Amino acid sequence: MRIQGLGAIDEATLDLHPGFTVVTGETGAGKTMVVTGLHLLSGGRAEVSRVRNGAPRAVVEGRFEALDGSVAAKVAGEAGAEPDEDGSLIALRSVSSDGRSRAHLGGRSVPVGVLSELSDQLIAVHGQNDQLRLLRPAEQRAVLDRFAGEQVAGTLAEYRRVRDEWLRVSTELTERTERSRELAREADLLRHGLAEIEAVDPQPGEDDMLAAKARRLADADQLRETATAASYAVTGSAEGDPDAPGALGLLAEARRRLTTSEDPRLRELEPRLAEASVLLADVGAELTGYLETLDADPAVLEQVLARQAELKQLTRKYAADVDGVLAWSANATERLAGLDTSEEALAELARRRAELAGELAREARLLTAHRVAAAEELAKAVTDELRGLAMPQSVLELTVTPRSADERDPHGLPVDGRLLHAGADGVDEVELLLRAHDGAEPLPVHKAASGGELSRVMLAIEVVLAHSDPVPTLVFDEVDAGVGGRAAIEIGRRLARLARSHQVIVVTHLAQVAAFADRHIVVDKRAMGGVVGADVRTVDEQERVVELARMLAGMDSTETGRAHAEELLAVADADKHHAQKPSRRKASNMGTMRRVSG
Repeated sequence: MRIQGLGAIDEATLDLHPGFTVVTGETGAGKTMVVTGLHLLSGGRAEVSRVRNGAPRAVVEGRFEALDGSVAAKVAGEAGAEPDEDGSLIALRSVSSDGRSRAHLGGRSVPVGVLSELSDQLIAVHGQNDQLRLLRPAEQRAVLDRFAGEQVAGTLAEYRRVRDEWLRVSTELTERTERSRELAREADLLRHGLAEIEAVDPQPGEDDMLAAKARRLADADQLRETATAASYAVTGSAEGDPDAPGALGLLAEARRRLTTSEDPRLRELEPRLAEASVLLADVGAELTGYLETLDADPAVLEQVLARQAELKQLTRKYAADVDGVLAWSANATERLAGLDTSEEALAELARRRAELAGELAREARLLTAHRVAAAEELAKAVTDELRGLAMPQSVLELTVTPRSADERDPHGLPVDGRLLHAGADGVDEVELLLRAHDGAEPLPVHKAASGGELSRVMLAIEVVLAHSDPVPTLVFDEVDAGVGGRAAIEIGRRLARLARSHQVIVVTHLAQVAAFADRHIVVDKRAMGGVVGADVRTVDEQERVVELARMLAGMDSTETGRAHAEELLAVADADKHHAQKPSRRKASNMGTMRRVSG
């Protein structure tokens, strides 16, 4: 990952290990900007205050690799992103000093939401705010559902489908019952309008057709005179008057004269006159047919005008033209079908609602059963983890209890003789309880645990969930706050274990945690010309000893401090080797981030 112009960091490249990378540094040095950069790269909110003073923009660039066949690859493909030749994908986010934000993926400009959708499949960032979020009931239920996996996800999807239909039918029944008088009046108006339209029986485009016919009938005398004169000019007098031969007669005489001529040039003109005679004969025949069909009967005109008056009655009430009237009729028929306020219709809706309520109650019971079974497994697994995090007597419990409803609750659902609130996530309330020691009462986790213990509870949950979590990169931002001593070593050990199946990035102030990392990145504060900045560097083994000694007690320059740091590294190395870490994850289901070249 490359960071430029973000907070105290002028420019830095982070070479992240595919296993466990730790980021340390003095307070205020800027190590949290690493997490801020990941937030930006994940489509998070862009704040102008994060842009370094004097810099035109802040830029964060990351390269994701080994995405072939993953959901993330599908998201990138749909956005038109092009992977590099090695299959890796470069994402870039920039925030200018005037507040404008831009996102690029695979060399193509994309909406910020695409980065967010991509990161949902690749990165999970956990900070101290996540501990507070874990105290919310909805988040605790989400943790349980996440652990339960597809068994709960599939049942929950079916529950929501049935619930949506149940709510729709319930709302419709309530509306019809409460508005029955108003709806009955609307239904009467619709039936009256449909009966009126049916009585007239208009046809599509009939008004335009009648208008044209009325014009022809009203102008029949003038049209007949025009057509007769044209026919006379073409075919001549009907009585065969030689003084009025018409155009055809004149053409015939011209043809006769040309054919009898001794000049070949004149005879060559005769076929052309013959063609003109054929064309004129066709025109004459059409004029004759037109005159025969021309209706000048006043009774026919009267019928047309009467029909137009009938149609106008409809167009005044329902639409601007006949086609609009027919559209109104179709809509009214559909609306009327939904306004059936008869006892039979209401009884059918009530029957359907009861049927859906029974189906929804079955899905709710099944969902509760899956959650109860998963809660027992999750509580046991987290409790086992807590024993390894220096909380040997602590026991985590997850309670799954039904949420009661009263008669006024529109989402009240009868389940096994009790009225429960059927929310979008089921009828269950899930709560994390912690029993601090034997004999103690189980209490809500935020009441039973101190700040450091709460950090360990969250880490234990994350370690357990990691086995069912498809997100390949986990980021922890000082989740070890308030922890020290043996507990800190156990946290480092658990994070190293987590790094066997995930890429783990940790910002920490604890040397005991940092000692377990596969790669150590240090953020140093520097001041030049009154401007505070930060240098980011990957340390070697000797530099790492110095940094751990500083973190232990600020003793980086003493032999005692360095000896303590070396001992800590030896313990961590021995622990990791003893664990016999398996080979790194297959590329097909891993999305690690590595250094951005260039």
